[in-house]
Amino acid sequence: MTNRERAMNILHYRPVDRFPAVHFGYWSSLLEEWAEQGKIPKELAGPDNRDGSQAEAELDRLIGWDFNWSHVMDTQNGLMPPFEYKVLEILPDGSRRVQNEVGLIERIKPGVVSIPSEDDYLLKDREAFETLYRPKMQFSPERVDLEYYRHFNETRPMDIPIGLKLGSVLGDIRNMASVIGMSYLIYDEDEELFADIVDTYAEMQYQCVKAVLETGARFDFAHYWEDICFKNGPLVSPELFEEVCAKHYKKRNDLCHQYGIDVISLDCDGVTEKLLPTWFENGVNTMFPIEIGVWGDQFEPARQKFGKGMLGVGGMDKTAFRKDKAAVDAELERMKRLASLGGFIPCPDHRLMPGSKFELVQYYAEEIKKLK
Repeated sequence: MTNRERAMNILHYRPVDRFPAVHFGYWSSLLEEWAEQGKIPKELAGPDNRDGSQAEAELDRLIGWDFNWSHVMDTQNGLMPPFEYKVLEILPDGSRRVQNEVGLIERIKPGVVSIPSEDDYLLKDREAFETLYRPKMQFSPERVDLEYYRHFNETRPMDIPIGLKLGSVLGDIRNMASVIGMSYLIYDEDEELFADIVDTYAEMQYQCVKAVLETGARFDFAHYWEDICFKNGPLVSPELFEEVCAKHYKKRNDLCHQYGIDVISLDCDGVTEKLLPTWFENGVNTMFPIEIGVWGDQFEPARQKFGKGMLGVGGMDKTAFRKDKAAVDAELERMKRLASLGGFIPCPDHRLMPGSKFELVQYYAEEIKKLK
């Protein structure tokens, strides 16, 4: 069987010869660590090692992975044109205040690779939306490379599952306004403003998806990126989320169903339990990558609540790779139990991070293939 057949059979409760060894990419600093330790050739730790690259494929073979799940085709479905990226101020400690491509003012500290702190934002009121953002949220044919997608079926890899990126209903807007700014927009004196922003952005992204699918390009799954939850739950009330966002998931997912795509996944970090009903009831049926934090596993409770219609890819606590073989064995046992539920593909719950031990990653990739 090909890895595409394995993956899609599992997600449709059909037999497979074995489970695929699937991952979700690497932090670049981890690859640099491995190269310094002599575990991998230095050329595999450079900037050419990206999702879907030849360098990544060579590293996957060296470790024993079958493929990276993150093979998702995209359009220009963000702000167009983006804002100019510019440095606004250099602070005494070397930090830089910058305006990024979505209009967020960030503070970037030297040597820090985590998410920058949010200093300010442009999307503050109706005037800012109408003058700065609405024009950048309009659909135009230039957003989609129609010629590429018309020939996509002739050139796409056939041995791994390929997805279509559906965009984001709320996560991108949270990136534009910041968590604080989004919270103010929700309670702005202009009661229609927040919904207007969501509706405008969502319609543009719907048109992008529609344009791709109308070319005849075929995909194995479709995928959203959201990231609108944290360790205590969602960043927006579930009631407001249902009211403002549900219709957009349904519209986009119904379109996917019309073109034969029945596996629709969504990436949201944090505790997602309170938003899962809105997603699931409007066509999102696959949790990915199912982040394991202080809250533990979220897939098994979701399966118990929603039944076999809830699928999963991910859920393996990648921090085990920083520990020892016993920790990895414990995760393998947990993956075996979840895999036995059907409709679930084990995968580390995010990019492998610095401190991950090369031999433990190799061991996991070898052992996960033994699942039946």
